[in-house]
Amino acid sequence: MKILVTGGTGYIGSHTVVELSHAGYDVLIADNYSNSKPEALNRTRQLCPGSVEFEYCDLRDKYATDSLFKKGDIDAVIHFAGLKAVGESVTIPLKYYENNLFSSINLLNSMAKFGVGKMVFSSSATVYGNPHALPIVEDFPVQTTNPYGATKLIIENIMKDVQAADKSFSFSLLRYFNPIGAHPSGLIGEDPNGIPNNLFPYVAKVAGGKLPHVNVYGNDYSTEDGTGVRDYIHVVDLAKGHLFALDQLFEESGIFTYNLGTGRGYSVLEVISAFEKACGHEIPYKIAPRRGGDIDACYADTSLAFEKLGWKAELDIEDMCRDGWNFQVLNPNGYPDA
Repeated sequence: MKILVTGGTGYIGSHTVVELSHAGYDVLIADNYSNSKPEALNRTRQLCPGSVEFEYCDLRDKYATDSLFKKGDIDAVIHFAGLKAVGESVTIPLKYYENNLFSSINLLNSMAKFGVGKMVFSSSATVYGNPHALPIVEDFPVQTTNPYGATKLIIENIMKDVQAADKSFSFSLLRYFNPIGAHPSGLIGEDPNGIPNNLFPYVAKVAGGKLPHVNVYGNDYSTEDGTGVRDYIHVVDLAKGHLFALDQLFEESGIFTYNLGTGRGYSVLEVISAFEKACGHEIPYKIAPRRGGDIDACYADTSLAFEKLGWKAELDIEDMCRDGWNFQVLNPNGYPDA
């Protein structure tokens, strides 16, 4: 069977392509390299035993999106493509709405036109907003605090409406918590364009001497040490979760929603401390003002994914920091440009 993976050269997408290939799937990646590089594709292919095709495609172009399906051999889609930085979405919201919504609508239209009804969607825990209780369960109220999260929630609602109108569609909505780490080989990992927006790659750059210090955005949150708490999950564990979700779609029809996290929250300072153990030296940091859209704490109840899919995270914060540091050491300047 062949799986179309949109955004498949990105951070989570590339790791998922590797897991799909090892599970025996053929893969077609569609990407426009907006937040990745061709070298990510080269390295992903090195880790894959099976066929990995690639099409350069901007999903905002409906004709280019249709062309992905014209051969007629796609069995399901995993949809990663989209802009993803919370802070950036607050400053340039229209770019996020235009990119994330138009691309998803075009993709769904193409799937309908060519009779492909199964999709695993890369959603986010940001759809819960500032949760009223912890840990977060899938049936909690949804209320976003930033445009990035709003685009994810809108797309979820679009998919629910599509599936209600057309039962040939089945969707798995995977609400990620905070993926970090890298493939243990060190070949692929998180390599954002420019200065990282997310905590973990920023910490890695500081640990590797590429940036002077970590900015800790706020130390007055309602948490044990005053810094924000998040549920960090190893990207390989997260990638494997997509295969479990895909298996369910091949066996059952409907729309399914799952949290993918570890169920354990770590503060910013705890992550820095864990990374110091991995790299063997101190990581300087400075307290900075809070960023718009950030919340106090966010961590998952993952029991539903275990009950329905048989999936749970296996790797801990030490594994995440070890593999993330390994990628930084082997790739101090990230992926080389083409």
